[in-house]
Amino acid sequence: MTKQTEQFMAGVVVSPRVQQHEIDEDRAGQRLDNYLLSQLKGVPKTLIYRIIRKGEVRVNKGRSKADYRLKGGDIVRIPPVRVSEKTTPKAGKWMIDSVESSIIYEDERLIIVNKPSGLAVHGGSGINLGLIEALREARPQQKFLELVHRLDRDTSGCLMIAKKRSALRDLHEQIRNNQVNKTYWAFVEGRWPTRTRQVNAPLRKNTLQSGERVVRVDPEGKASLTRFRVIERFRDSTLVEATPVTGRTHQIRVHALHAGHSIVGDDKYTSKEVNQYYKGRGIRRLFLHAAALEINLPGSGKRQQFKAALPDDLEEGLTALRNE
Repeated sequence: MTKQTEQFMAGVVVSPRVQQHEIDEDRAGQRLDNYLLSQLKGVPKTLIYRIIRKGEVRVNKGRSKADYRLKGGDIVRIPPVRVSEKTTPKAGKWMIDSVESSIIYEDERLIIVNKPSGLAVHGGSGINLGLIEALREARPQQKFLELVHRLDRDTSGCLMIAKKRSALRDLHEQIRNNQVNKTYWAFVEGRWPTRTRQVNAPLRKNTLQSGERVVRVDPEGKASLTRFRVIERFRDSTLVEATPVTGRTHQIRVHALHAGHSIVGDDKYTSKEVNQYYKGRGIRRLFLHAAALEINLPGSGKRQQFKAALPDDLEEGLTALRNE
């Protein structure tokens, strides 16, 4: 039995021999770790970082760090990589169909998806795979597919995926220059005051003793601003529009809590009693939806808005409350 055969019997050989990749201009600017993740599909992040740390990955014959930004003409050495069969999960047909059927816009540079709630945008932290992995599996001929931004796992709505490195750079620049307008719908407990049109409160990430990561309002945190507008009032709750001016982790969720009106279905920042009450009325998950997105289209520069319809489960919950 050859060594190669033994390797295949022991697991899956993702990269059976040393590879030398020359970076083209379309990949220039990408982090080394993200480049390796795109080339070694199915390889866990922990293994990617391990081979970088051990110096098995080389850039221009020298050791490099995970956050190194690749340049056009760089030569990247990728070592042989073998992973266990168990660590190369495949997206089920249901997941691929769910992602493909959720696409609301696509051209040669960009995909915009109405991401389903409960689907992570990428694998990691105990999640085998997410939307981006499912999309790459569904389109093996597509050489470049990268998330432009992220949504929390339980948040539904507009999510952008770049099909070209140039589009990714363009959209990231728009985000830095506040040219991307994001609009969310959130259903909150209590009656949101009309006069509360914005929450301007610095946010800071914290890690609890249990290891859970949460975000808190903290004077030493990063400046954060969210604008709010009432859409519809219910007996003891309010449907609001939230427009984040900054883009901090859990920003809308924590700013709503800070205003005294936490988002229904939020198992991290809303009380169990409130969530249980609304579960009985049909709202069984986080009611936060990225309803609209306005950008300059990469390539043409045309200003365009995209809308993601409110998912059926949330719409049905609102209808039930209106009929009470």
